[in-house]
Amino acid sequence: MELSDANLQTLTEYLKKTLDPDPAIRRPAEKFLESVEGNQNYPLLLLTLLEKSQDNVIKVCASVTFKNYIKRNWRIVEDEPNKICEADRVAIKANIVHLMLSSPEQIQKQLSDAISIIGREDFPQKWPDLLTEMVNRFQSGDFHVINGVLRTAHSLFKRYRHEFKSNELWTEIKLVLDAFALPLTNLFKATIELCSTHANDASALRVLFSSLILISKLFYSLNFQDLPEFFEDNMETWMNHFHTLLTLDNKLLQTDDEEEAGLLELLKSQICDNAALYAQKYDEEFQRYLPRFVTAIWNLLVTTGQEVKYDLLVSNAIQFLASVCERPHYKNLFEDQNTLTSICEKVIVPNMEFRAADEEAFEDNSEEYIRRDLEGSDIDTRRRAACDLVRGLCKFFEGPVTGIFSGYVNSMLQEYAKNPSVNWKHKDAAIYLVTSLASKAQTQKHGITQANELVNLTEFFVNHILPDLKSANVNEFPVLKADGIKYIMIFRNQVPKEHLLVSVPLLINHLQAESIVVHTYAAHALERLFTMRGPNNATLFTAAEIAPFVEILLTNLFKALTLPGSSENEYIMKAIMRSFSLLQEAIIPYIPTLITQLTQKLLAVSKNPSKPHFNHYMFEAICLSIRITCKANPAAVVNFEEALFLVFTEILQNDVQEFIPYVFQVMSLLLETHKNDIPSSYMALFPHLLQPVLWERTGNIPALVRLLQAFLERGSSTIASAAADRIPGLLGVFQKLIASKANDHQGFYLLNSIIEHMPPESVDQYRKQIFLLLFQRLQNSKTTKFIKSFLVFINLYCIKYGALALQEIFDGIQPKMFGMVLEKIIIPEIQKVSGNVEKKICAVGITKLLTECPPMMDTEYTKLWTPLLQSLIGLFELPEDDTIPDEEHFIDIEDTPGYQTAFSQLAFAGKKEHDPVGQMVNNPKIHLAQSLHKLSTACPGRVPSMVSTSLNAEALQYLQGYLQAASVTLL
Repeated sequence: MELSDANLQTLTEYLKKTLDPDPAIRRPAEKFLESVEGNQNYPLLLLTLLEKSQDNVIKVCASVTFKNYIKRNWRIVEDEPNKICEADRVAIKANIVHLMLSSPEQIQKQLSDAISIIGREDFPQKWPDLLTEMVNRFQSGDFHVINGVLRTAHSLFKRYRHEFKSNELWTEIKLVLDAFALPLTNLFKATIELCSTHANDASALRVLFSSLILISKLFYSLNFQDLPEFFEDNMETWMNHFHTLLTLDNKLLQTDDEEEAGLLELLKSQICDNAALYAQKYDEEFQRYLPRFVTAIWNLLVTTGQEVKYDLLVSNAIQFLASVCERPHYKNLFEDQNTLTSICEKVIVPNMEFRAADEEAFEDNSEEYIRRDLEGSDIDTRRRAACDLVRGLCKFFEGPVTGIFSGYVNSMLQEYAKNPSVNWKHKDAAIYLVTSLASKAQTQKHGITQANELVNLTEFFVNHILPDLKSANVNEFPVLKADGIKYIMIFRNQVPKEHLLVSVPLLINHLQAESIVVHTYAAHALERLFTMRGPNNATLFTAAEIAPFVEILLTNLFKALTLPGSSENEYIMKAIMRSFSLLQEAIIPYIPTLITQLTQKLLAVSKNPSKPHFNHYMFEAICLSIRITCKANPAAVVNFEEALFLVFTEILQNDVQEFIPYVFQVMSLLLETHKNDIPSSYMALFPHLLQPVLWERTGNIPALVRLLQAFLERGSSTIASAAADRIPGLLGVFQKLIASKANDHQGFYLLNSIIEHMPPESVDQYRKQIFLLLFQRLQNSKTTKFIKSFLVFINLYCIKYGALALQEIFDGIQPKMFGMVLEKIIIPEIQKVSGNVEKKICAVGITKLLTECPPMMDTEYTKLWTPLLQSLIGLFELPEDDTIPDEEHFIDIEDTPGYQTAFSQLAFAGKKEHDPVGQMVNNPKIHLAQSLHKLSTACPGRVPSMVSTSLNAEALQYLQGYLQAASVTLL
């Protein structure tokens, strides 16, 4: 693409169309942009547009499109083509910083993100002058530019907060500190001075305080991994200024907005975080500043109001106290009973109250409320921070703290009892206090794993939780209902089973509650209870114990999906999946109606899939329905195909990318359920599965390979009847997969199925080509994963076609190749093979090479006979060799190119492990002994002498054990 006005015009028009609400206009425009983004100059055209276009909307649209383009394509993935040409990469890096700094804020943010994505890959090695260019801009004195630099630096260095320690990371941080720490400190001091110069200028203060927030965030990132020498030497400067800023109150920066935190609150919150970091990690160096900060933060807490805008500040301030009170050498600051009482009364209790804002979120923004409350993302809520402070104080002062709070809990419950409809918030706070007091350690999977011995959880449950859940009206006091259900969830391991069993029908009843939070919690609690494990790892509740409630449970769960706001509620769908899994055949009578409801739901959400977890559990529930029903009645598979295929066809035709991998997995499950030949409806789909476009998306690959394996297992004769049309397509897919380090194992799965199931004559003409491709890949890039898969394949080939056929194909490619493969690959590497079935295939294959391959006995290959036997005994007896060379790194999930739909394995569509030699060989050691005996009968005297002269003593001993177990001898 030329950098021409015509192209800029075309691009402008297509960008406009991507903003159109009508999908008929929007989708083709998106597809067009996707099709041209591989062309040279495409990113430079976008940058030219966002710099020169007169239309502000187009500028912003170009910046977002550019950022997403960088996100998808900048990373260079091994085995994948480089998606941005080198000239474009150089031009982008040369211009982007200047462009970002001279753009308006909205565009600046997008370009700043793009720089940090590029920086993550290229900085510092491939972009050494980035830092210098940024630091030089500090001199400009223009705070629009300075804030652009700070924002970019923040998004670039933020990752230091969660990277694992490594030499590369230390080197990079050192480089950054050398270039950045001093200019940042000077900028910090200068900005603080400017704040006093402009103390009466509100607009200047707003800009300066934005800078101070970013500087404080950068301080956190640069100090996170370790205490840098520079910051230790300059601690006085930083801490004194931080302390001053904490106590500062400027009327001009106060906002009237009760919801949104202002600049002052955001700055103080970050400073609390910085102080907590130093108190936790560098307590020795920070000790002399600590009392000052404790006093300042305590005053801050006591004087800050209950408005929502202070939430982040208050929770960070409380978190600071929580992190300090847990450290043994700050214990003395909290020992005094009056201090403890004061903290409980002035900080903890007020911040546990259920405020009007919480009530509003509970009713009107339930999804966010649930996310914060259930999933622990309420890190920045006052309640969570207060709860952490209780836990921190209990570390050293459990007795006194429990004593103080027990008094509060009792008086709150008495207040509630006087007038429940007015005072219900008192009970809510009491339940929350009990929960935070009692829970010492908690996991998502098991709830509370360690509880405070001083709190009687069962008694509290019976007296205060059950009565609320037993009341006939499920819509009364929704917050208390939600509290009660959450109590069951959290303390499910402490409350005895008989009480939990009493709760099950009550929870099922609450699935009908109008409140989204209440019916969601009820579904979640049921799902958690159904996954609990009892003795000997069986589920705590048996299907028989839940059987009396099956009908009402399933009815209420599916009804809950029709309640307003819950049509795609992931907790309800997960509970449906878990109920199916627990109840098994008890659900069969209801399946016909349930599968209809599930397919209707599938059709509805496929129009616009927006809830990945909901969709995943829905497909899991469909798989469970199929498995459970077809286990009892395999013929029922036809009914499922009738119900599902229409929807599946629509999903495939509309190219609903998120659902395609799931559809292929469900189809594999259905196809594997057929016992005889493949129905024609599947065969019609077969050629479509080989289309290259489907294999371009990495998320499709595992599901497609499995589906093709199912075709080969069930329909090899049908495929063979048109082999000339079908085999080249399959081998084309194999060739594509084998070339990729990330997907080569999938290529082998496909190849192994072809070898195992296809009639030999249909593959004959392609065999040599297959081996040539494999050798080519071995030469180009030999990885441990590839070697393991290669070994399994050649041994499977040997079992299927015979040892002589394997030797002949190797030597047909190049004379003496067979010996080289034995010497260089099979003998030294066989120990790396993992997995029981894989090891068994290799054992049986090597046994065939030893005993059914004449050239092994009377040519120059004979010298390899004993080392091969020795390596086979090693495979049986030595531990697996799981070492991986240094230069080979695991291919991470995120190393798959771009941000495409990742593959999500459906647990209940799982493929049964298949053993291709199962019927032929039961015990490979006995099989080796019997085969050696047979060989020794054919050439008496040879085998014992080869074994006794060259096999080491330990291996010989093992071999004699095999011969004894098989009751045979070597002649």
